[in-house]
Amino acid sequence: MKVVIIDDENKIINTITKLIETSFIDISIVASSNDIRTGYHQIIKHQPDILILDINLPDGTGFDLLKRFSHPRFKLIFVTAYEEYAIKAFKFSAIDYILKPIDANELNLAISKARDLKIIEEQQLKVKALIENVNEDKTLKKIVLRTSESLHLVKVEDIIRCEADSNYTFFYLIDGRKILISKTIKEYTELLKNSGFVRVHQSHLINTLYIDRYDKTSGRGLVMKDDSNIPVSKDRKPYFLKHLDSLF
Repeated sequence: MKVVIIDDENKIINTITKLIETSFIDISIVASSNDIRTGYHQIIKHQPDILILDINLPDGTGFDLLKRFSHPRFKLIFVTAYEEYAIKAFKFSAIDYILKPIDANELNLAISKARDLKIIEEQQLKVKALIENVNEDKTLKKIVLRTSESLHLVKVEDIIRCEADSNYTFFYLIDGRKILISKTIKEYTELLKNSGFVRVHQSHLINTLYIDRYDKTSGRGLVMKDDSNIPVSKDRKPYFLKHLDSLF
């Protein structure tokens, strides 16, 4: 299995190379580069199975490089210093990343996951989501949802609400679909908190775009535009009402 590394720091390239050579006898580093221009030609020449890519490069970003490949055949691992927006984009797009300074265990885990990925179309879907999420206004537009059977690329604005079911989360979409994901609602509360979503109950996360009304007296509570009734817990009500006032 072939790996190309693109990073502007030779020290990082050397560290990654040594760690991979120590831990994976079936993986070889076939090329490395410090910039997009050279890196692009290395990818074309060597057709790597795995690309390890930094975000900030002298002649652009790793995202700029990815845009040159409409259907990438390589598996992708990003390397980055802590950049909140970029990391959130990776999480929305289900893209693997490791933080600088390089941790050997994190690198080994990311390499193992990439090596074991069999369906390259899944990687292509994730890269497509990432490219759409990396934009000038820094709004995260698409989220990748993995079920036990497939990946779904979903517009964030098409999510009406999320509902917890133990350690699983149901996503209710505007087109009527109901998607079950094996992650907790807590994870999605954190991920979607700056995208117009509010946790109104231990089991409910709602998209404020789809609030129809809040009935204080009828007993229906929060009514969404899909006519679902969502309870608002006492401890979350003050925050919810304050947020509601800012919307209307």
